[in-house]
Amino acid sequence: MKIGIIGAGQLGRMLALAGYPLALQFRFLDSSADSPGGQVGPIITGAFDDPTSLARLAESVDLVTYEFENVPVAALRRLAESRPCRPPLEALRVSQDRLYEKELFTELGIPTPPFRPVDSLLDLKEAVAALGLPCVLKTRRLGYDGKGQCYLRRASEVESAWAALGGVPLILEGFVAFDREVSIVGARSTRGEVCTYPVVDNTHREGILRVTRAPHRSAALQRSAERYLQRLLEHFDYAGVLTIEFFVRRGRLIANEMAPRVHNSGHWTIEGAATSQFENHLRAILGLPLGSTRAVGHSAMVNFIGTMPPRERLLALPGVHLHDYGKAPRPGRKIGHGTVVAGSATERERLLRRVLALLPRESGKV
Repeated sequence: MKIGIIGAGQLGRMLALAGYPLALQFRFLDSSADSPGGQVGPIITGAFDDPTSLARLAESVDLVTYEFENVPVAALRRLAESRPCRPPLEALRVSQDRLYEKELFTELGIPTPPFRPVDSLLDLKEAVAALGLPCVLKTRRLGYDGKGQCYLRRASEVESAWAALGGVPLILEGFVAFDREVSIVGARSTRGEVCTYPVVDNTHREGILRVTRAPHRSAALQRSAERYLQRLLEHFDYAGVLTIEFFVRRGRLIANEMAPRVHNSGHWTIEGAATSQFENHLRAILGLPLGSTRAVGHSAMVNFIGTMPPRERLLALPGVHLHDYGKAPRPGRKIGHGTVVAGSATERERLLRRVLALLPRESGKV
C-alpha cells in the first residue's frame, strides 16, 4: 500500500516512520525538496494547488492524507476524484476558518468563547462593545502558532488592531482567563471504531506550544473532552486523527480550535503510549483495527524552538528521547522535540527540569 502525504514537514516524516513497520510506502508533495519528509521518502516538488503535481502524486499512490490544515480544499477535491483522501475534506474546510469552526462547535453543543465575525472597522467596534474587553482579534484563516492575532485590552487599541489585521475576514473572540490549556487527541477508523488518548496539559509561550505533560489526571475533564470529540467525529463521519484544544476555566472545558490531523500535543505518544498517534492515524485511514492508547508511565514533550540542545547532554539523561527534524535553525521555528518518560509524575518533573535547563534561557522558559 502506497500512501501520499500532502506536506513533507516533521508530521509527515513521523507518519512515514510509523508506517514502515506496517509495510507501508510513502510519497510526499511539498513546495520544498529540503523538507524533513525527504529523509524518509521521495518528494514530488510543487505547489499544493498545482494540478500537475497533484496528478503525479495521485498516479503513484493508493490513498492520500495531509499533515497540515493550510492545503487548498478545492485542489484536494479534484485529487479525491481519483484517490481516497482522508481525513474528510469537510473537516479540513471547517478547520481552515475560525468562524466556521466556532459555529460548528456551537451547533454541536461544544462550549466556545463568545465570538463575532468582523469585516470592517465598524464591525470591530460593535463586536468589542458586545463582547467587552479584553478580547482577541484573529484572522479567520491561515493563522497558527500565535500569528494573525491581536489582544485588545483597551478601547484605544481597536483602530491599531484593525490597521494591523484588517483587509481579510476576521473574528473577534472574548478573552478567556483560563486556568490551564489542555488538548485531546483521538482517532476514528473507516469502520467507525474510535479510540482516545488521555487529556494532556499544554504550556504555550508567544503562541507556540512549549511543553506537553501527559496524562492529565482528571476523570471529569476526560469524560467531557471525549464527549465533545465524539460529536465531531460522528458529524464528519471522520477517518484519521482529530485533535481539539481547550481552555480550562473553573473546571469547565472551552474549545479553542480543532486540527484534523496528527498534532504537536500528541508527539509524546511515540514513546509514552502503547500506540502512537501517527500509527493510529494510518490504521484509521486504512480501516485497520486501532491500537491501544494507554499511557506508558508519565510523559512530557518539549519543543525545541530555534535551536537544538546539546545532543550528548540530552541523550545522557535517562528516559529522554530525541527527535531532530533535520531543519535549519531559525528563530521561532520548531526544529525538534524531546520526550521524557518516567514512572511517576514527580520523576517526570525532575527530568523535565533537566531538559529545560539545557535550552537557551528564552527557549527554556515555560
